[in-house]
Amino acid sequence: MAGSAAPAFAQDVPQADAAPQGEANDTIVVTGFRAALQSAVNVKKNAQTIVESVSAEDIGKLPDASIGESIARLPGLTSQRLFGRANSIAIRGASADLSSTTLNGRPQTSTGEQRNVEFDQYPAEVVSRVDVYKTPQANLIHQGLVGTVDIRTIRPLDYGKQMIAVGARGVYADLGKVNADSKDKGYRLTGTYVDQFAGDRIGVALSVAYSDEPYQSKEFEAWGYADTGDGRKVIGGVKPFGVSTQLKRLGVQGSVQMQATDTLLLTFDGFYGDFKDKQIKRGVEVPLFWSSATPVAGSETTDGNFINSGTFTNVEAVVNNHGYERKSTIFSGGFNAKYTGDDGWSASFDFGYSRTDRSELSLESNAGTGPGAGNGATDTLDFVSDGKGTHFTSHLLDYSDPNLMVLTDPLGWGGGAPLGHQEGYYNNRIIDDEIKSYQIEFGKEIEGSFLSKITVGLGYTDRTKAKTPEEYVLNLANGATSLVLPDQYRLAATDLSFLGLGPVLSYDPFKLLEDGVYQKILNPSKDVPAKAYSVTERVMSAYLMANINQPVGSSELTGNIGVLAQNTEQKSRGFLNLAAADLVPTTRGADYWDVLPSMNLSLRMPSDFVIRLSAAREIQRPRFEDMKVSLDYGYNTASGVITGTGGNPTLRPYRAWAADLNFEKYFGTKGYLGVQLFAKKLQSYVYRETAAFDYTGLPITLPPGVTDPEGTLTRPVNGKGGKLYGFELAGTVPFEVVTPALDGFGLTGGLGYTKTSIKPGIGASSEDLPDYSRWVANGTLFFEKWGFSARGSVRYRSSFVGQFVGFGGERELRRALSETIVDGQIGYDFQKGSALEGLSLFLQGQNLTDEPFVSVDTGASIQIRNYQTYGRRFMAGFNYRF
Repeated sequence: MAGSAAPAFAQDVPQADAAPQGEANDTIVVTGFRAALQSAVNVKKNAQTIVESVSAEDIGKLPDASIGESIARLPGLTSQRLFGRANSIAIRGASADLSSTTLNGRPQTSTGEQRNVEFDQYPAEVVSRVDVYKTPQANLIHQGLVGTVDIRTIRPLDYGKQMIAVGARGVYADLGKVNADSKDKGYRLTGTYVDQFAGDRIGVALSVAYSDEPYQSKEFEAWGYADTGDGRKVIGGVKPFGVSTQLKRLGVQGSVQMQATDTLLLTFDGFYGDFKDKQIKRGVEVPLFWSSATPVAGSETTDGNFINSGTFTNVEAVVNNHGYERKSTIFSGGFNAKYTGDDGWSASFDFGYSRTDRSELSLESNAGTGPGAGNGATDTLDFVSDGKGTHFTSHLLDYSDPNLMVLTDPLGWGGGAPLGHQEGYYNNRIIDDEIKSYQIEFGKEIEGSFLSKITVGLGYTDRTKAKTPEEYVLNLANGATSLVLPDQYRLAATDLSFLGLGPVLSYDPFKLLEDGVYQKILNPSKDVPAKAYSVTERVMSAYLMANINQPVGSSELTGNIGVLAQNTEQKSRGFLNLAAADLVPTTRGADYWDVLPSMNLSLRMPSDFVIRLSAAREIQRPRFEDMKVSLDYGYNTASGVITGTGGNPTLRPYRAWAADLNFEKYFGTKGYLGVQLFAKKLQSYVYRETAAFDYTGLPITLPPGVTDPEGTLTRPVNGKGGKLYGFELAGTVPFEVVTPALDGFGLTGGLGYTKTSIKPGIGASSEDLPDYSRWVANGTLFFEKWGFSARGSVRYRSSFVGQFVGFGGERELRRALSETIVDGQIGYDFQKGSALEGLSLFLQGQNLTDEPFVSVDTGASIQIRNYQTYGRRFMAGFNYRF
């Protein structure tokens, strides 16, 4: 059935491509956004599983900068922002770690250290449709626990005619140039070509999108909040930044289809992405209570037990000019052969390959009033901590004075470096990720039977992901411990008035390194190679599935039942970093089976009412970081106890039994209303546990005073006995189904509620899964008629406990506050008969209310840890279709 959950070898249903107005029967056919909604509704209505879909308004014309924004508008979905971009997707409010992503049904490598795909890597213009499967079926072998996102690219033979389209847009970030050497304007260029040859037996499609766009943000980050010793809390230190990012992204998608015979279809497709994200962060790191700074007695005011204002003297601040450069290349492609006989037999073979090469360089450069702690001028700062973080109402020093703020190691943080000091740090993390996937399937249709088709298949996936760190200490050339910044490197100061610190010394740290002002010295610490690891996964899949198509009175029962069996062999390579011993190369892993039955039933009534029931066993493999074999051991010489942290190469997946019940009312293919109920009983989940551990047998040389090989180990482990359940209200309603007077107006969106509970440890209290929001909602109100279009969109995500990188690089939990994102767009399509027919003009605005991202210490809403504002973004442009 068209639009059913698609394994790698399935072909797309034909894209919605509305005919021009004025056919022989004078039927008016909708185009643009309304046609895209109708195409998505048609996919949902005909699907065997519970699915949400978003289609391009036209080929090469999804309405957002990346597919992340488009997916985040679907019912039950929302996004997590990275520097203002929709970077990862949460399905049913759950963490992106609990879903999977495929491209044309094939598994995808990821640019980050984990499994979840970063959706800002994929330009919207090279995508024709995205389907989100909320329930699995047996031949969906790359499933996720809460859902599977399948990105679909153009199939030229399905499209069925020639098309050439080009587009361009300008971009403006209204925060302006946060750093003087940044940009606040950018552009995007796109082009698409689709054609068929040899009597429509050969099809070619090619899409190209290139963007060069700025992103700006103003950020406050707290080190944390300190106990003052008298039962009160106060800010421990802060790191405010002005952040400028320049994103350059090239995306190329191509496919060739050949109808070799009437029964054999061959498809070759590929996607290439080149992503460069260069960022400058300039600010002042201000150590306060957690330093030699002195709180002035009697200056403070309190709110309960929280000191929300006061004065610190003897403050030694550090001016930061940090550079970050993330480069990644992605290639994903494959070959598919599909045989469809006229005798009911079918067969298909699919090969997929995906590879990501990524480097993420963090370049830190510091300046201060003198080398080492206590050797330079100090400041007196009056501070106020409120709902936007900590800002300063007065200060004495000029942090933009190059004769005062010199390049140096201001607080002596580099005392353990090879030369006993460091003026900066070079940290490059290299990620290599490769997947090879194979799938073969055979099917036989059965006439006049309750089971309309039997399908069997095999799949094999081989994935290896590796991380390699490169770390260097940066010292000034010629052995200097401080240097007044030379004139040729001085830039206009970055203004931190939004936090009360005024202008800040500004320069390009990449240029200082390139010109030899800094020299790199290899960090000899064992901690660096101990961070390296690789994880290999080999998964063999076998499945049996039966489709159902049976009249039930005047209704029709459709769906499928099946079972998927998977054998997983996982292996991790890395090092044991043992105190007082050499690094020990280690390889460990596990081998296990999962048997995953599934059932999807849809009762389709003549009134266009559909009742769906789904039941399945579902899995999601753990984070790669959690699966690493690398362990880091140390000693607490005061207590004589061995302590360790690391990964767990024998970790098992998240596992759950799941049930879904949907009630859907359709209005033809124009729209629908639906209620979705779902529940998952978690048999296994992953959390971090600190427990007793026997180090006997490991090559550890116990230091003096430590005699007991029993110690503690903090690592991820599998827990048992959790749950996840909730409901969703969703719909797409063109108002013409209510009254013809409102033809052209409509509403699409949804509201979702999810509740989770796990017990992280024996006897522990119940708590939520990390990165989960209880409420998610989104809606788009639109008008489209006579060529005019306008729409406003809102998406909401309630607060959640998220996993952040804390002080010292350790993962810690913080509560991210709720956020509401408002976007809008207006446009005009020149109509048939116009001299400009085929031209579309549009104006878009994103984050129109300038919604910040805010996180706080868990259980302490006034203790702000992050407060980031991204500003509004405006885009104006055109698309022209020949």
